[in-house]
Amino acid sequence: MLILEAGFWQQLLQQFQHTSWLEWLGFISTIACIYLAAKENIWNWPVSILSIVISAILFFESHLFGDFALQFYFLFTAFYGWWFWLKKKKEDTKPVVSIGLEHWIYAILAIAALTAMLGYFLDRFTPTNVPYEDGFCTAMSFVAQIMLTRKILENWILWIVVDICYVPLLIYKELNLYAVLYAILVMIALNGYLDWRKTYREQAN
Repeated sequence: MLILEAGFWQQLLQQFQHTSWLEWLGFISTIACIYLAAKENIWNWPVSILSIVISAILFFESHLFGDFALQFYFLFTAFYGWWFWLKKKKEDTKPVVSIGLEHWIYAILAIAALTAMLGYFLDRFTPTNVPYEDGFCTAMSFVAQIMLTRKILENWILWIVVDICYVPLLIYKELNLYAVLYAILVMIALNGYLDWRKTYREQAN
């Protein structure tokens, strides 16, 4: 794996030495918001707004234009998710839901279609050299975020997959600090899935 190579850690050490306060703030706030989401803590949404703004700046500077545009969508869904979670809390309804095979098919088809459209657009109209890789990560994140705002259990499965995919992409773009960040997010997303599954099963009983 790329993340286990000696050259990666040498580059990472050099990047640590030159990392701006903005990148560190993005690193910390992103971990915090995903951890809070995994714990079903509503404060994940305001913290995520901060991480979204920082990530938008960093992705734009790295020519990851699909992910840059995705941050505007994330910003909208952060406010929507904040409102929806507050509404659920006031209504005292079952907070976590699960989807079946039919909805999985819809999700996969949506990801495939979005990947094709975004990849084509990025390839033709931006200087990026990873149009379809960027498009795939953007498309999967788009669908996963919708599922997160609606408190659908399986959102964490999509986040695990997309976070794994981001690691080599970010290493290729020499964003090694963010590559480590997404490796950490894989573990947090796995923990989030297990916690939410426990909650879902408790509700069912």
